[in-house]
Amino acid sequence: MSISKELKEFLLSEGASDVGFFSCEDGAMKYGISVVVRLSPDIIAEIGDEPTHTYFNHYRTVNAFIDRLLLQAGLFLQKKGYGYITVAASQSINKDGWNYSGRYSHKKGACLSGLGTVGKNSLFIHKNFGSLVRLGTIFTDCPLETGKELEFSLCDGCDICVSACPAGAISGQPYVPGAEREDMFDPEKCSEYMKKQFQKIGRGAVCGICMRVCPLNKLPERKM
Repeated sequence: MSISKELKEFLLSEGASDVGFFSCEDGAMKYGISVVVRLSPDIIAEIGDEPTHTYFNHYRTVNAFIDRLLLQAGLFLQKKGYGYITVAASQSINKDGWNYSGRYSHKKGACLSGLGTVGKNSLFIHKNFGSLVRLGTIFTDCPLETGKELEFSLCDGCDICVSACPAGAISGQPYVPGAEREDMFDPEKCSEYMKKQFQKIGRGAVCGICMRVCPLNKLPERKM
């Protein structure tokens, strides 16, 4: 069994929903691993015109779980004699006064792995789970069997998320490979709105409305 298949089976057995591999020139190492964990459709369905306390807890718990999976993957690779560098599931790095970027784009790694594409809402759209996912990334010097970026968009081009965003942060521009996030989505406008309007729920750290309204997710009927 190849190390790529062995690692993927290991991560799936530990609770990952999907795993992909990619190579890149701008990562911490030559090869990358994209780890996907599916969110609960029932928890997302409860979101109305604001996030819920349950969603905030779910968001934090899934992020912590992904970070654990990344460490497990790194230790797996280390035992095989390879190096690794993890990229946290949710971590903003303040650089030059800009607080809305991480060390590496999880969405970019997942797209390069062939696991899905990006929607108008700037969320990653998984080929099976829609936008109901959280992502993590780990870099390694281990030669991996990499995937191939999809040549078509999974987003059907509707404007439901554009209209639903209470912050007006989604421009409506469709995603094209290599596009800047800010061409589609204003993270500062989104963040400032959440901090102001949803302070009582996780101190304004989450929203989820654009995810909840996306028709690709096929959510159960929202619970009141």
